[in-house]
Parts: sequence; structure tokens; C-alpha cells
Amino acid sequence: MVALYTATIFLGSTLLFLLQPMFARMVLPLLGGSPAVWNTAMVFFQAVLLAGYAYAHASLRGLGARRQPLWHLPLMLVPFAVLPVAVRSGWTPPADANPAGWLLALMAVAIGLPFLVVSTSSSVLQGWFSATGHPRARDPYFLYAASNVGSMVALLGYPTLVEPNLTLSQQSVLWSWGYGLLVLLTAVCAWRLRRVTGSAVTPALRADLTSEISNLKSPPATRPDRAQRIQWVVLSFLPSSLLLGVTSHLSTEVAAIPLMWVVPLALYLATFVLVFAQRQWIRPDLLRRIFPILLVPLLMLFDLHATEPVGGLAVLHLAVFFVAALLCHGNLAAGRPAAAHLTEFYLWLAVGGALGGIFNGLIAPQIFSSVTEYPLVLVLIAAFALQPAGRPFLSSLRPVPADLLWPALLGAGIAGIVLVLNRSGLSAGTAAPGIVFGLGAVACFLFSQRPLRFALGASAVLLAGLTFEGQSGTLLHIERSFFGVHRVTVDASGQFHQLLHGKTLHGRQSLDPARRREPLTYYHPSGPVGEILTRLDSRPALRVGAVGLGAGSLTGYVRPGQAWTYFEIDPVVGRLARDERYFSYLRDAPAPVRIVLGDARLSLGREPDQSFDLMVLDAYSADSIPVHLATREALDLYLRKLAPGGILVFHISNWHLDLEPVFANLARAAGIPCLVRDDTALTPEQQALGKSPSVWVAMARTPADLAFLANTARWQPARTSGGAAWTDDFSSLLSVFRWW
Repeated sequence: MVALYTATIFLGSTLLFLLQPMFARMVLPLLGGSPAVWNTAMVFFQAVLLAGYAYAHASLRGLGARRQPLWHLPLMLVPFAVLPVAVRSGWTPPADANPAGWLLALMAVAIGLPFLVVSTSSSVLQGWFSATGHPRARDPYFLYAASNVGSMVALLGYPTLVEPNLTLSQQSVLWSWGYGLLVLLTAVCAWRLRRVTGSAVTPALRADLTSEISNLKSPPATRPDRAQRIQWVVLSFLPSSLLLGVTSHLSTEVAAIPLMWVVPLALYLATFVLVFAQRQWIRPDLLRRIFPILLVPLLMLFDLHATEPVGGLAVLHLAVFFVAALLCHGNLAAGRPAAAHLTEFYLWLAVGGALGGIFNGLIAPQIFSSVTEYPLVLVLIAAFALQPAGRPFLSSLRPVPADLLWPALLGAGIAGIVLVLNRSGLSAGTAAPGIVFGLGAVACFLFSQRPLRFALGASAVLLAGLTFEGQSGTLLHIERSFFGVHRVTVDASGQFHQLLHGKTLHGRQSLDPARRREPLTYYHPSGPVGEILTRLDSRPALRVGAVGLGAGSLTGYVRPGQAWTYFEIDPVVGRLARDERYFSYLRDAPAPVRIVLGDARLSLGREPDQSFDLMVLDAYSADSIPVHLATREALDLYLRKLAPGGILVFHISNWHLDLEPVFANLARAAGIPCLVRDDTALTPEQQALGKSPSVWVAMARTPADLAFLANTARWQPARTSGGAAWTDDFSSLLSVFRWW
């Protein structure tokens, strides 16, 4: 019986976590890649999970474990009406508004029913198992560990096994068959439950089972009180929010690595496995000692705005996250109720998880201009999760005057010293700020025996860090959109205005009036795209379509009589590029420049065929590349919009993905020529003048259209791979990942 229930719960959790990335891939052609897409999707998943747990709790309490299968099994047949999973035609995201609401509605229609029903499996089956009279039924929480193991298998198996080997349509069909197997196994579990609670059992066992079932229907006097429920919600909210916060921070500020979201989520699931396993591997008192030790250096690095070394920073962030989640989930496991209240326990855990997703996915982007929710939740964990076991929850939050005084003095002292360093010119290029913040963080560690004082001390250290100017230049503007955090800065040399999305540079303009129209960064006149545009200047009435606006740097090539159109998905980028306080490329263009907001593929589809003599596609340099702009269907669209003799140019610079064979394979499948120019070997003088290293690919319908490039040594035939060309139905980032 244990094997049967474990296997069924394992399968349900595996299906649940396979559905999430599978559907995210289906949505990609509509929204592109962005951490916010995943965070919004997580809001949906957690909200539906909450609904599933609420159903499990209400139905088991209302019907009892013996009668509940009579309702649950027919319910499991309903999702077959919408399988296999697919995005139905007619769904188009809004072009000039936050698409979060649209995405939530799409998910509700497309996968709401299957996800809801599968999300009930773990708690429903644990409720059934607790009523079987099995020796392990009085503490069935070990099945929750099995549930999270299934989730981890799906999470790690999707990018490594499923996505590289199966098309989306094949994945959807396979998922449908897996769901059918889940229904079958659940029916067997229900049959075994009715059998052990039927007439074949002994009177003694019948009495025991009757007691268990009555407990499910009518909780005993020792039912959880309000304080316990608040504790469950808080301790599930904090790691849920922290999961999304650390994912956003790592993806934008530390390491813009594709699939980075997999690692924090895998660690999050692993903490559930560890704390709900039969054997406890880590002592809670040890975690309470380790967390402050890890948090202290992280506070210092937050204050210093550190982004290097990438590997060390990523490890530290993940270590702090893992210990914090383990601390919170360990406290949850230690406070779990008797099996009679199992479904209520999971319900309140789901409430906390959903609140964490709502806070990070919907509320935080509206009230914070950066990923402030991440350090904020770390501080809250220091306050709520460090109190010793056995004490009433929140008891350590009753302050004494010293809990407020010492953190205030610490923060004021650090801020005062840093302001002096700023004015004296010692805040950049010296070790002084590191020493100041390091000593402040160590002083904060001395408060760690009192959770509230330690949390307030950590807050003071972080707030003091706002006074540090750092070496990355002066911040002029910061704004957050659905697609990430955008910063406009003056660089450290004081020569340029820059537009940054996380760590990715999206444009730069010289402050020298004589160079204001000069295209910089990847678009420098001596670079690949500069070479092409300079050669095409002789064409009368050149028509250019550019995917990706940035600061509008390409507009430096506009000549009178030409027609230029930019396609930009993020309205904030469009607004910043037009803001003459920061960038003037668009204002200074000698011909009108049109900006079309919305996903480039959808927007291009509405343009007349043969509209452009040159198309420049610059959307592949970040971590979450829009795969739907690098498929055979996308290339077919570009060729339809390209005029006879026209040229396609793709910017494929990427630290972590080798995109050259991706585009070479596309060109090979389409039967068209493809050339590449690697312009990454720059001199220090070139970089000081504002040029950035880059790699570009050029395609055209015939070799004659690219003859002016093929005759130079700088452009070479692009390198293909043995793999198939990507399509909307099949792609694999893992296959082009740079492992060194």
C-alpha cells in the first residue's frame, strides 16, 4: 500500500511540474522570455495549488475519506475535455500594457482544469492513506517528501531529457497519457481504501479506522489555533517570496544565465524533501547558527553593489536561500499537526505560498523600482525564523529599547562614514567602502542572538548602503516593468549615458556634442552592422526594420528620405529612448522614425510583405532569449517581409549560448546563404571610445545579395551543427549552452 500511494503521489507531482515549463514554452511565441513571465506564471500555479488544497480539505472533511473518492474520481475525468494541452488560436497579448492579467487569463483557460485536478492529488491521497489503518498512516507526511521528489525529477528532467528530445506536441500527448495513468492509479488507491475499510477488516481495526475517519470529518479539541495557522502562513510565505526574489536577482544582476530559475526551484523543493523525510538530516539549531553567518557577507555585497565574481556571488546567494528555506520549512515540519488536520495544514501552506507569489509577481513590480523584495524578505526571515524552538511564535518580536537603539546607531554610523568617503572621492576605486560595510555587517552579526535586533540591524546596514555611489557611474533613472529593471546611468568615466537592463547594456550615447549621433556599443561604424549600413547608404529610400529599440543607437545611421521602423516589446524602453534628458538619437534623426510596441513577431505579421530592404534583429543577447524569434516559422516571416535583394542581420552576442549554429541551421533548412562576423577582439582604445564586442549573422535570399560581404575576409560562412533547425514546436537551449 505504501508503494502504491507513493508511486501515485510521485506521478502526480511529476506531471504537475512537467506541465509548468511545457506550457511556458507554448506561451513563449506570444510573450518572449522574461523573469516576469515566469514569476507571473508562478502566481497562477500557486493560486491554483491553493484552490486544489482547499478542495481537498473541504471535500475530505465534508464527505470523509470513504465517500470522498466517489466525488473525486468523476472530477478527475473532466480535464480530458481540454486535453491535450495547447494554446488555442485567437489569443494575442496587449501591445502597450502590462500583459500579466492577459497571461493569467490564458493559463486559466488553457491549463486551469488539468492543473487544478492534478494539484489535489498529493493532499487527497495523503488524506486517504491516513484513513487506511496502515502502521504509518498516523504520520503520513513522508508522502509529502515523495511528492517533492517527483517535482524535482520533473524540474530537472524537462530541460535535460524532455525538451531536447520531444516536440511540444509530443510532450503534450505524452502528458495526456501520463494523466490517464494517474487517473488509473488513483482509482486503484480508492479501491484499496474502500477494501480496507470494508467488511473484511477485524472489529479492532474497524474501530481504529472509524476513529480515523471521524477525525477527518470532525477534528478533535486539539485542533490548530489561530497562532499556529498564522505561523504556517508566514513560514510558507517567506521562502515562496524568497524563491522568486533570488531568481529575479540572479537572472538580472548577477548571472544572466538561461535556465537559472531551475537551480533555486530545485533547492526549494529539496528543502521540503529533507524536512519531511523520516530521518532528519540537519539540526534546526545548527541552521539558526549558519544563517546569520551567511547573511552577513551578503549584506556587505548588497551594499557594495557587487556583481563579480559571478560564480562566487551566485553560490553565496543560493547558499543563503537554501539555508533560509530550510530554516522556514524545518519550522513548518516541526509544527505539523496530527493526520486528522493534514489537509488543513497543507491548505495554510498553500495560502502562504500563493501570497508569496502574488507579492513578488504582482505587487512588488508596482511598488518597487528594483528587486527590493529580495533583501526585504531576507530581513523578515531573520526576524521570524531565527527564534529558538519551543517558544511561542512571534514572541521574539517584542522589542526592548536596545533592539531599536543599536541598529539605528549602526545604520547612522555607516551612512555618515560613507557620505564622508563620497565627498572625499574615496568611495570609488579604494578598499575603504568595503572595510566600512564589512565592519558594519560584523557588528550586525553581534545582534544575531536576538532575532528582532538582528533583523533591524540588517535593515540598517542595507539602508546605509543606499548612500554608496559605487564604481558603476551615477544613476539617473531607474524604472521597473513587466520585463525587468531598467537603469539609465552616466558611466564611471562621465562620457556616456547608458541604458542597462540588469547587467545587459542596451544602449550608450556620447555626451560630447560632436559625437551625439554616432552609433556606439554593438552598432559602432567599424562593427558588423555598421559596415552593412554604411554600404547600404547608397540605396535610395532605404527601408529598415529593427527588432529591439534599446536607446535608439541604430538611428544614428538614418539618412533623409529613409523609412525606419522599430519593433519593441517593452513600453518602458520606448519611453526612455524618447526621453531627451537621457538619449537624443530619435530626436536628432533626419527622417521620421516609427516605433511599434508589442511582440516583434506579432507586430511584423501585421506589416505588408516586402516592406523592408534591411531587417536588423537584436533580441538575443540577454539570458532569456526569445526562442520564438529564432525558429523556422520566424525566419519564414522575416523573408516574407523582406524586399527583393534585402538582407537580414542578427545580433547573436551571448555569454552563455552559442547561437551561431542555431542561425546557420535555420539558413541551411531554408536554403539561403548565411555569413558570420566575430568582432569581439577589441583594443582598449576602441572600448574607451564606446564600442562593444559583438557577433553578427547576415542572411539573404541569394548569395549575390551578400556578395559585398562575402568578398571580405571579415565575414565567413556560419558554422552549422548536426542538430535540426529550431521550430515553434521544438528547441533546446541546453544543446547550445556554453559549458566553459
